[in-house]
Amino acid sequence: MEHLYFTEEHNFFRKSLQDFLQKEVVPHIDEWEKTGTIDRSVWEKFGEMGYFGLATPEAYGGLDLDLFYTVIFLEELQKVNSGGFAAAMWAHAYLAMTHLNKEGNHEQKEKYLTPSAEGKMIGCLCITEPFGGSDVSGMRSTAVKKGDTYIINGSKTFITNGVYSDYLVVAAKTAPELGNKGISIFVMDRNTPGISATKLDKLGWRASDTGEIAFDNVEIPAANLMGEENKGFPYIMQHFALERLIMGINAHARSEFALEYAIQYMKDRFAFGKSISKFQALRHKVAQLTSEVEVCKTFNYVTAKRLNDGEYVVKEATMSKLISTKVADEVMYECVQFLGGYGYMEDYPMARLLRDSRLGPIGGGTSEILREIISKMVIEGKEYKPAT
Repeated sequence: MEHLYFTEEHNFFRKSLQDFLQKEVVPHIDEWEKTGTIDRSVWEKFGEMGYFGLATPEAYGGLDLDLFYTVIFLEELQKVNSGGFAAAMWAHAYLAMTHLNKEGNHEQKEKYLTPSAEGKMIGCLCITEPFGGSDVSGMRSTAVKKGDTYIINGSKTFITNGVYSDYLVVAAKTAPELGNKGISIFVMDRNTPGISATKLDKLGWRASDTGEIAFDNVEIPAANLMGEENKGFPYIMQHFALERLIMGINAHARSEFALEYAIQYMKDRFAFGKSISKFQALRHKVAQLTSEVEVCKTFNYVTAKRLNDGEYVVKEATMSKLISTKVADEVMYECVQFLGGYGYMEDYPMARLLRDSRLGPIGGGTSEILREIISKMVIEGKEYKPAT
């Protein structure tokens, strides 16, 4: 299947990225998992290698490559066995930077996008709120126009890179009476007076700094508005397709990583005089899980190809995340079981994989919300269209 989507250049890129991660990232993962802080220098190393600029225009320091370089980037990040580290990297490159790239003007891109591609600035995307969750239109944060400034008040939560980032891409209501038609997007510096962040203690993704952020009469220039006022909701919605596909790709990649490890363990582990990989009950479970992962991966690649070709694949990307994350959770649960007592030990990778994977059906839109979105499309014929 790979030859349908990956060229020789893609494969060379994958090998180069694998070598880079083994040298610069893997030796430090356990430390970053314990401290919850990723060494700042690694961001610049990613930037120097061009990894943050894969989808960024060349004019702003990027490489402007096709989406399958991003697919490789995501897949290989899952193999360092730290969902938190992977999330910190892709949330910067494909959440914060995507909005800058698509909605930012030239001045905003020069100030934030170029140094982001270089790894010299870290960004975060602030949409989810304590009382809103997956209900984007129900956000309460406000941005009130005052002369040539906006005054921002409100709070956001579960924000990846929410504590240590240098800038924030923030959604707030500029016209609350209009509901989801009154949301706007802004970019602002971390050190702006009135912004404060609290680090959250999580079950998994422990290497990343997930934060709750408060905005207390934060005054920013009107020039920090991204795109058009009150167009924030369609901006957010059109990028959800990419975010959901990213999480679907993450899911199939970590599933493959877990199964590869478990299969090798089963081959090496002997019980009752033979390798446990010879026991039919385990073999058939591996066969079932591997089949489900392969189906997810194939669907994700097809969806990535369509997105790369310019199609608006919101339905397919939503399905990708829904099914791939569900399968990944099943894979992690069973792989822990394959390892027996060792699967429960922190010295082996499965315990962390199990914790990290559990966020899949929650982050970026819960599975319950995704099912409702899909229901509207397939039952009621609802169409979602990109922002114009």
